[in-house]
Amino acid sequence: MSRAVVVGAGIAGLAAARALAEAGLDVLVLEATDRPGGKLRGGDVAGVTVDVGAEAMLHRRPEGTALATALGLPLAHPTAATSRVWTRDALRPLPRTLMGAPLDLDQLAASGILSEAGLAAARAGGPEHPDGDVSVGDLVGARFGDEVVDRLVEPLLGGVYAGQARRISTRSAAPQLLDLLARPAATLPAPPAGAPPVFAGVEGGMWRLPAALDADLRDRDSTEIRYDAPVTAVRRTAAGFVVTTPAGDEAAPHLVLATPAAPTARLLDDLAPAAARELAGIAYASVALVTLAFRATDPGVAEALDTGASGFLVPPVDGRRVKASTFSFAKWDWVRAAGEGLLVLRTSLGRYGEEATLQVPDDALVRASLADLAAATGVTTAPVDAVVQRWGGGLPQYWVGHAARVARVRAAVAEVPGLALCGAAYDGVGIPATVGSAQRAVSELLTGTMGA
Repeated sequence: MSRAVVVGAGIAGLAAARALAEAGLDVLVLEATDRPGGKLRGGDVAGVTVDVGAEAMLHRRPEGTALATALGLPLAHPTAATSRVWTRDALRPLPRTLMGAPLDLDQLAASGILSEAGLAAARAGGPEHPDGDVSVGDLVGARFGDEVVDRLVEPLLGGVYAGQARRISTRSAAPQLLDLLARPAATLPAPPAGAPPVFAGVEGGMWRLPAALDADLRDRDSTEIRYDAPVTAVRRTAAGFVVTTPAGDEAAPHLVLATPAAPTARLLDDLAPAAARELAGIAYASVALVTLAFRATDPGVAEALDTGASGFLVPPVDGRRVKASTFSFAKWDWVRAAGEGLLVLRTSLGRYGEEATLQVPDDALVRASLADLAAATGVTTAPVDAVVQRWGGGLPQYWVGHAARVARVRAAVAEVPGLALCGAAYDGVGIPATVGSAQRAVSELLTGTMGA
């Protein structure tokens, strides 16, 4: 039986390992940290285990939900609670948009998100979108005006990428916008009654997905996972690859690197230098999540927080510290039930280029979150618990030209038989896209092997 080494036990590495094992290979997974999951992690907040990393995945893209179902995990869908935009000193309803591009201008007008001048610019429309890759901000701004970019596109992209609208590539991050804005009127029909939910989670938390993958792999005689096993070097041999760890070398004819761009670049420096140079050019944003638990019966808490909102987004132009807040207790029925009288929510802080704002003690991030929550909702009662989770360099930035960069990376890697790459740096930062990246890498690896 052939052998493969997978470097990285985030969701991409674990999904790749499972696909390799299903194809009949012996698999060794090497992970530098002490746990599986990467940016999928659970944490204890006031005795309730909730996600302190990614908490949802696209349901309409099948890879993530199909994997969870195959592992026997029950899916959960968000409640009917709706999101808000905290802008111009009020929590305002988020109108229908596609990555910030408004789909209903009357609904946008009713929301009060834009000024009269901004709404007039949005209604006036703009030129046809340019050919080639262009930033989401430039594309939407040309059609609907700068205020739509500032107060809708920026907060939405800030939530997904912690990025900047006028740097993020439309082709890589929101290709649907190219089709939408090519229409004379940028509208999409409202989803029909009974349409499947856009998002899904896992009952009990998305952290359960990597935990289930870890258990599935450990149950197989053909797989092994080692934690606290950083890979320091990789070299090519006549028989395949030798992977170096502090505990010794491991050899295999197949190698999958499921690590972020920077460590992947370092490992490929001698093996595939052209790919390494391209990967080194992918920037990352750092973020922090502050999870808070409030007692629902404390004075003013329910009146301020339990209002039917699932949370709010914050445009950077408004100058707040938090960029978003998710009212987990309102968004997910299982969180409310698990809380048993606690209202658990979280704030997120940090965008690309703002790393210095996160270089403060945890209690400073908690204070900043509470101050903004008070200003947005009126809640002033102290929480019963607060947990800070930092994700340094957690989100790759899909800048204009990203798709071409990834194509060059893959072309260089294709010249090294037996090597494959996968993860959030390539085809999407969401869980389904990352799982799809792993499945694509394994498919190409095995196809190349069979064709050799």
